[in-house]
Amino acid sequence: MSTFTQILEEYHALGLVIGISTFLIIGLFHPVVVKCEYHFGVRCWWWFLVLGTVCLILSVVLGDVLWSSILGVAAFSSYWTIKEIFEQQERVRKGWFPRNPRRTYPWDKPE
Repeated sequence: MSTFTQILEEYHALGLVIGISTFLIIGLFHPVVVKCEYHFGVRCWWWFLVLGTVCLILSVVLGDVLWSSILGVAAFSSYWTIKEIFEQQERVRKGWFPRNPRRTYPWDKPE
């Protein structure tokens, strides 16, 4: 256990720091979804699969509760982002978010 984690436990602030970190991680992923879909479309979903898997492995390997928790939250936020990337594409199709004029969307292709 790191000294930082010990200090947080001593002052009963470990849960608070984990909660704030969770809030910030989830808040960070929302604009990432929007930007990634805008610039790369849904083909970037596998980036989040890789990121989530790396974070998940690190979460299991690390013994420190603080970092293990934060990495676990990052892992499952990455996995959730895969779903959100595809939903973001649907929101763009409906006109709720701007389209990237330099990209071709699946619904633009002639049949």
